[in-house]
Amino acid sequence: MHPVDPATDTPPASSLAPAPEPASSAAARRDYDLVVIGSGPGGQKAAIAAAKLGRRVAVVERRGMIGGVCTQTGTIPSKTMREAVLYLTGYAMRGLYGESYRVKQDITVQDLLARTHFVIGREEEVIRAQLQRNRVDLLGGEARFLDDHTVEVVGERLGERSDGRVYRGEHQTVTADRFVIATGTRPARPPQVEFDDRRVVDSDGILAMEHIPASMVVVGAGVIGIEYASMFAALGTRVTVVERRPTMLDFCDAEVVESLKFHLRDLAVTFRFGEEVSGVSVSERGTVTTLASGKKIPAETVMYSAGRQGVTDQLDVERAGLETDARGRIKVDDHFRTAVPHIYAVGDVIGFPALAATSMEQGRQAAYHAFDEPAHSMAEVSPYGIYTIPEVSYCGATEAELTEKAIPYEVGISRYRELARGQIVGDDYGMLKLLVSPEDHALLGVHVFGTSATELVHIGQAIMGCGGTVDYLVDAVLNYPTLSEAYKVAALDATNKIRALEQFA
Repeated sequence: MHPVDPATDTPPASSLAPAPEPASSAAARRDYDLVVIGSGPGGQKAAIAAAKLGRRVAVVERRGMIGGVCTQTGTIPSKTMREAVLYLTGYAMRGLYGESYRVKQDITVQDLLARTHFVIGREEEVIRAQLQRNRVDLLGGEARFLDDHTVEVVGERLGERSDGRVYRGEHQTVTADRFVIATGTRPARPPQVEFDDRRVVDSDGILAMEHIPASMVVVGAGVIGIEYASMFAALGTRVTVVERRPTMLDFCDAEVVESLKFHLRDLAVTFRFGEEVSGVSVSERGTVTTLASGKKIPAETVMYSAGRQGVTDQLDVERAGLETDARGRIKVDDHFRTAVPHIYAVGDVIGFPALAATSMEQGRQAAYHAFDEPAHSMAEVSPYGIYTIPEVSYCGATEAELTEKAIPYEVGISRYRELARGQIVGDDYGMLKLLVSPEDHALLGVHVFGTSATELVHIGQAIMGCGGTVDYLVDAVLNYPTLSEAYKVAALDATNKIRALEQFA
């Protein structure tokens, strides 16, 4: 590795090769077999998978961002905050103890973030230990390509000397045979909106709020927007959701989405679908959001959740022969290979579904494909988890998708209120829906709404992944009382309907 002169961005003359050498000779001198840019879920799994294959691996990550956006500002903080909200508000127990039940009456931001900071710290320790245990080098700084086999790791600006020169941290060039780009995304900030990180914030700014607002406008009814809308509504904030599309979460089961909207309205959430924000005015008293239709919505805080932007603007990908779209995302093939064969990209930076769970598997797959190792994918049965209050999770096809493809199906439903465990945990609104083929009884889709939805969905996922049928659930003995019993109830409901249909055939 060669030092780089910050003033010229080039290695000193003594480090430059006197003449080009054969590719095989140059490759032999490269520092690593694989360099992963980004330490989020996709980057972690790519690095560790390659290390397990006996390869020399390094991960480049910025100071204070170990674990990437997932650990620092995204998945881990938001889901930890959600658990704190559920506990402190007593939301899950209100069905048993009344709507006024709360564990703590005056909940502060500090109450919510104390748990969040603790979990982030522990996650950082786990990630560092995993990388170290697998002999993966962790290079501190921001990566940018010099060519398709070389990146410059630029240390953070740490301060200025008395003579005015900038003092930087670690600064080096690193060469590698292959790269995995896993830089993730950041909240998109529309240019017409003035973010002050106090009254007008994005999803990252939520974690720096000084107090819980009495009222809030959430712009965008995507996964992140709806998750935060439900959390603040449970805290007692009056929430208004503005979405330019006519509905929300249109990739989910329509019945489940309707159930979620019903419960959010019960928490005093107001929805404004088919509306666009034309402007936000800010004063010391709060904000006023003006819609294109002329409506004005006063609120203490506005949170924008209008999509994500790939963190590629400082990466200089064009030097490596790559291009990004308007959102900073990188296009890949089915093996997560970019337009440059030895450069791969995984995670949020490649777009939908942009989930931590799918990013992890993409990272593992990319590493295996990069080194020509056999890799089996089960992407068609990947689960989707939405951590709203209540939770939503599904795996497989939706009713709309099956109908569009003219695939016949039968529906089996179980409602938590009919389960002993549902009464015990105070959940009388949850439901589990199975979509079953009437021909061979194959499980086509699993949709869960309510307590532990993101855990329960994996039972259906396992059956689908192994090619099992709903008959297994009919015959299986499940622990009692559990929420998992919902599978047996729904399976019996579906098979009874199928038998009734067969009698008329």
